[in-house]
Amino acid sequence: MAYLTEGAEGLRSVPALLARNASQFGGSPAYREKEYGIWQSWTWAETAKEIEALALGLLNLGVNEGDFIAVIGRNRPYLYWSMVAAQRVGAIPVPLYQDAVAEEMEYVLDHCGARFAIVSDQEQVDKVIEIQDKLHQFEHMIYLDPRGLRKYDHSHLHQFSHVQNQGRAAHDEFIKELEARTAKLEYDSTCVMLYTSGTTGKPKGVVLSNRNIIETAKASSEFDHLKVDDEVLAYLPMAWVGDFIFSIGQAYWSGFCVNCPESPETMMTDLREIAPSYYFAPPRVFETQLTQIMIRMEDSGTFKKKTFDYFMEHARKVGPAILDGHDVSAFDRLKYRLGEFMVYGPLKNALGFSNVRVGYTAGEAIGPEIFDFYRALGINLKQLYGQTEASVFITQQPDGEVRSDTVGVPSPGVEIRIAENGEVYYRSPGVFVEYYKNAESTADTKDAEGWVATGDAGFIEEATGHLRIIDRAKDVGAMANGAMFAPKYVENKLKFYPNILEAVVFGAGRDRCTAFINIDLAAVGNWAERNNIAYASYQELAGHQQVLDTIQAHIEEVNASIAQDPMLSGCQVHRFLVLHKELDADDGELTRTRKVRRKIIGEKFDDLVTALYEGASNIYTETEVTYEDGRKGKISATLEIRDAKVVPATAQKLAAE
Repeated sequence: MAYLTEGAEGLRSVPALLARNASQFGGSPAYREKEYGIWQSWTWAETAKEIEALALGLLNLGVNEGDFIAVIGRNRPYLYWSMVAAQRVGAIPVPLYQDAVAEEMEYVLDHCGARFAIVSDQEQVDKVIEIQDKLHQFEHMIYLDPRGLRKYDHSHLHQFSHVQNQGRAAHDEFIKELEARTAKLEYDSTCVMLYTSGTTGKPKGVVLSNRNIIETAKASSEFDHLKVDDEVLAYLPMAWVGDFIFSIGQAYWSGFCVNCPESPETMMTDLREIAPSYYFAPPRVFETQLTQIMIRMEDSGTFKKKTFDYFMEHARKVGPAILDGHDVSAFDRLKYRLGEFMVYGPLKNALGFSNVRVGYTAGEAIGPEIFDFYRALGINLKQLYGQTEASVFITQQPDGEVRSDTVGVPSPGVEIRIAENGEVYYRSPGVFVEYYKNAESTADTKDAEGWVATGDAGFIEEATGHLRIIDRAKDVGAMANGAMFAPKYVENKLKFYPNILEAVVFGAGRDRCTAFINIDLAAVGNWAERNNIAYASYQELAGHQQVLDTIQAHIEEVNASIAQDPMLSGCQVHRFLVLHKELDADDGELTRTRKVRRKIIGEKFDDLVTALYEGASNIYTETEVTYEDGRKGKISATLEIRDAKVVPATAQKLAAE
């Protein structure tokens, strides 16, 4: 496949895109941030000046070409500027997950050899200071928020605004050097290094070039007709490739505005105020929003609840068809329009989705019921399939071809093939350069022709050309009778219920499937309050008999649904328990992007898995937990194990059998 060498439209780096935007869209908003309840705004011309001042300040601090600069904190314009300023001086930005503990940060900072870090506040400063003695190459830290830092040793600690001011003061001294370094940036120069979430081991540093980011941003922006007057809300972790491609790649290519919420707590309020036209969220966010909707409707009056149920039933029947421009009777359209006035419109406004023109979900498979709910409201929610190693985009769903059971067609410039074992491979201009300091893993993942192994099992529909993902290739297996085992399919169906936050299904090589369940404390707690049921903790509520009855009913409904699928009917859940604690990234059970670490959970709770398969009715267990301040502790509980009713079905065996 021949790729461009000179740069898209002659633009070979993100700083080159910035310069173009400052010239062409200088007066248009580039960033907004809500602070103290007030939205602050910066145009593209102002953004270019802020970034230049910081870049000059970095030169003044001694940043060399090829240095790695860690960026740690929540979504703020200043931190996005930091990444582009790093690029301007020939350095490489490395965003980290802000909720990572010091030990996790130590691995990344040591692995990349970061000399500098730009962080948001005292919390992040303290984490880096805690591990600083182990980082022999580390020299300087720059912080945004000065609160709590006045009495710290500032010999190697600098306030962001002071670095910018020093850069402005040293403009004449360093501007030629800055311009020379920026001009040296090539299409194949490193743009950013992003670390994988480490689902199966230590995170790997994924090196992405300007070519990767710009070609992917250009193709995906044109696919969805993104333009300068679009708005996006930047609230997902800055260390995640999705945020980088949306909030820097596509934003700098298309020139649209990136809006940063005041805090995670105000995110939903800020979302409503901005009402973005372009929106992305992983399935967990949509699941949480749906749970909140259902809780509110349970608390509403009889008339309101019946009105909601009546019009939502109609929306599920005709909403997606109307959205895709298919033929719908005049009466159904009229009824849907009335529903828009009574229910759908107010609901979309409350969610902040009134202006969404293009919405995406990815990261994990979304439950079809959840996906269809939002499309029924008239929200153009679509699925994409991607990876850090692909600069996100592998497949996208074109307008009018949106379904819950596929992830779309290959994105522009992407080639896909399916290996004999069912694993999905791709190659594209977005394919990563390498895993940093890990030639062996690079060779295992990417072959000499540029084909990348995704680790996911799937197939391409002959009739439509759409890709269907079954599950992670390592998770898809066979049960003892040869029936296909695809746990994610079952887990997503379970998570449609507002009461279920997380589910982990076991069954590979076994004669039946079993499951761990995490209840959603907000949803179940609301139910408990409405029914005057007192509880003192998550653990107490999770073990309540009525809660167990409800979860059992949900599982049995899912079993009945799964029984209709001849390929996966063997995945019905026979036995389950409700865990005594929420699965937590700090305890290593989830990644920082909230993906289940199935193998680690199976090993950590081996006693519970054994009890599920040995027929025990209850089990006493002790579990180590990590508290918010980093201290370790233990919690113990006696868990009830229940049998769930299954529907007789003849499971189709794997093709390999």
